[in-house]
Amino acid sequence: VQLVESGGGAVQTGGSLRLSCATSGFTFDDLAIGWFRQAPGKGREGVGCISSTDGSAYYQDSVKGRFDISRDRAKATVYLDMNGLQPEDTAVYFCAARSPRLCNRDDDEYEYWGQGSQVTISS
Repeated sequence: VQLVESGGGAVQTGGSLRLSCATSGFTFDDLAIGWFRQAPGKGREGVGCISSTDGSAYYQDSVKGRFDISRDRAKATVYLDMNGLQPEDTAVYFCAARSPRLCNRDDDEYEYWGQGSQVTISS
């Protein structure tokens, strides 16, 4: 059972990045995948989540309209597309999976976690 993230990096304000979360050892259609982030000196916060029931996603207010979560069933991979990045988006980003198909905003409800990807936005 693994979640492997890729795609982090450093960009300037207004730039874009795509994070990928490749899953293995799961039945992909049985998972909800959440994205979380942790900025230096701060606690972990939810970014958004995509459910496997209908592919619907929700987003934290601060990223709505800028971030998009999608899933590729054939690749068993979930993506976080981040646009209009701001310095306050700088954080380590984590994907996480829970076996119920529905999303949950509480990170304690997620059983499996990726290794984290550093995203740095410079002004």
